[in-house]
Amino acid sequence: MSRLTLFQRATGVGPVLRILAMLLLVLAVIMAVPLVVLIIEQNSDLWAFVYAELVTLVSAGLMLLVTRQIEIQLKPRQMFILTTLSWVTISTYASLPLVFGAPHLSMGDAVFESVSAVTTTGSTVMVGIDNLSDGLKLWRGLLQWVGGIGIIVMAIAILPFLQVGGMRLFQTESSDWSDKILPRAGGVAKSITVVYLLISVIAIVGYWLAGMTPLDAVVHGMSSVATGGFSNYDSSFGIYEDKPWIMWMADLFMLLGAVPFVLYIKMMREKTLSSFWKDQQVRGLLYMLVVVILGLTVYRVVRGVPFFDALTQVAFNVISVVTTTGYASDDYTLWGPLAIVCFFYLTFVGGCSGSTSGGMKVFRFQIGIIMLINQLRHLVHSNGVFAQRYNGRMLTDDVIRAVIAFSFFFFFTVGAIALGLAAMGLDLVTALSGAATAVANVGPGLGDTIGPAGNFSSLPEAAKWLLSFGMLMGRLEILTVLVLVTPMFWRK
Repeated sequence: MSRLTLFQRATGVGPVLRILAMLLLVLAVIMAVPLVVLIIEQNSDLWAFVYAELVTLVSAGLMLLVTRQIEIQLKPRQMFILTTLSWVTISTYASLPLVFGAPHLSMGDAVFESVSAVTTTGSTVMVGIDNLSDGLKLWRGLLQWVGGIGIIVMAIAILPFLQVGGMRLFQTESSDWSDKILPRAGGVAKSITVVYLLISVIAIVGYWLAGMTPLDAVVHGMSSVATGGFSNYDSSFGIYEDKPWIMWMADLFMLLGAVPFVLYIKMMREKTLSSFWKDQQVRGLLYMLVVVILGLTVYRVVRGVPFFDALTQVAFNVISVVTTTGYASDDYTLWGPLAIVCFFYLTFVGGCSGSTSGGMKVFRFQIGIIMLINQLRHLVHSNGVFAQRYNGRMLTDDVIRAVIAFSFFFFFTVGAIALGLAAMGLDLVTALSGAATAVANVGPGLGDTIGPAGNFSSLPEAAKWLLSFGMLMGRLEILTVLVLVTPMFWRK
């Protein structure tokens, strides 16, 4: 037995490396799609994908060779390592076409763009997106689409198993998972993938029939369902402001991506839509959207904007921010002080657990309200015993502790990153909204620099690396990453 094999077995890194190699092979296959498009397009970016393809395939081959005798049986410790490393690895290799291609981005810019894509954040450092090759435009959309399905599987099959951030509340299986995480996750992934593909196809066809070009329909269809927000234009969805029906379609597709995907499977089995309305998360999300949209619409109408125009713009941008998609059809920072504060608050919300959206997720706010009401009851009836239920299930102490811990570290992470950005010379609005939008995986921030009318290209290189870290932290539910830096995690 070689020393390398002994090291792998001693550290448990072997199965992790083998799965990472498989993920790189999948990434290489996906790279072939824009590569074919570039061959047809006869664009010089073709060689960028050829080089990136070769680097990815060679890396995957070497990792498979080194781990050829390793059996894949993952334990919780290895799952924490794999969950983090998989997103870091995919983001790194996905950035190569952006480094080798026509944009010739620096490594910091390219990694920022790919991390933003894979985590479906939607922030961008690219200027002149309209003039990119069709292959690169498709690549950006594909990364968000792949990231979206990865996020769903992680949220439904992996994070509940790891008991991260209160996700145990949405455990899809009650039996002991022990070392059988991959077969169970595989079963969940197959069902989710079918639903994800179906909704994506509906979105692409819908956009195309509504008047988008085929390429725009494909990219926007993928990024809408993935709640990612990458567009083929610097002006994002502002290019379609004269076609309000497209914006209303986008509202629907963003919402479809922001609800729990297990409910689609339940709907198909029960052949009824009632499962959506019965879900406390979905009801909470819809109630909040209705209240905020109506409130801001009235606010804009009072300020002289025609009702339908106000409703269309408000509905689109509010849904885009709440679902953490990040499209922008207008510079809402010019709507007035109330709108600015509302959008800053909405940055933190997010969609439902088990969806493609980021943020804190609706269920954590709902659980916080339940805990507040329960505490008020105890103040009035100190000896009373009050049951705490969510979605018809008892809230256990484990879930409550996890929600509190996640919420604390979520805002702590936002504060720490904002402090780091301020130390680099960024103003208060840019630093605070930039940190919030990165950790919440929303996309645009506030202010003239990174607001809906700007982008992140002018930020210092160090700020982009810090924000990339923040996007990964937010997507991985923060605690998944933090546990890796604790000494107790590495103790035998």
